[in-house]
Amino acid sequence: MTKSPPRRKTNLKHNLKRNRASLAYRLRYAAQNPDKVRAYLSRLARDVKLRAANQGHVAYYRAVMRSDAARSPEAAVGSPTRERWLQLGQMQFDYLRKHGLKPDDRLLEIGCGNLRAGWRFIDYLDGGNYYGIDISPDILLAAQHTLVQQELQDKMPHLTLVDDLKLRFLPDAHFTVVHAHSVFSHSPIEVIDECLAHVGRVLAPGGFFDFTFDRTEGTEHHVLREDFYYRTETLTALAERHGFAARFMDDWEELPHGQSKLRVTRPQS
Repeated sequence: MTKSPPRRKTNLKHNLKRNRASLAYRLRYAAQNPDKVRAYLSRLARDVKLRAANQGHVAYYRAVMRSDAARSPEAAVGSPTRERWLQLGQMQFDYLRKHGLKPDDRLLEIGCGNLRAGWRFIDYLDGGNYYGIDISPDILLAAQHTLVQQELQDKMPHLTLVDDLKLRFLPDAHFTVVHAHSVFSHSPIEVIDECLAHVGRVLAPGGFFDFTFDRTEGTEHHVLREDFYYRTETLTALAERHGFAARFMDDWEELPHGQSKLRVTRPQS
């Protein structure tokens, strides 16, 4: 069982009791931030259009990524500027190195995006030891550009398009590290359940799976089917149902990033 996570400091931007989907919150936010109302309405209109045109969450979110990537690959993965893109990638890389990543590890990155952190993993790992998957062909094309910019072609990374998280094409017990940053924050619970149901098969004995999520201590909710907020207990219980032990990564909370992180491992028999 995971221990209860610490409460975030009140000066962080995310209040863990807020329900961003509630009408009261949206009206209050609009009154306090009138300059952001137009952008929200534009996003709402896009949401309605894309939901009508795409059946299922993967198809819907692939269309969201296509729309975002057309404007900016960095913004599509949640980085408003190139500088922030570099900072967040460095943060992920430094954290994983601090918490056990070694050059001979075989790493699977779920939702690799345009290799914000991935190019650093590729550079650090032994050749051929990085495998990135994503649901968006547009963002994987941007990932290829990142590889060229960083001159990492000789490291022979694998980049693969997927339409689910069943991981059927990957070998048993192969990956010593699985990493998913800002994936479950955009996923309904059935997608997370699917991933946890199958990731254990590809995870090597003694390996671990780190993932971030948007945490709430109030009502679980989503905003426009793009941003999902979960209680830690919900994801911990789901992981345990699939045979994992889950640990809340307290020190991740100290970093300048709005999400929380869990590490799941398969208990040694």
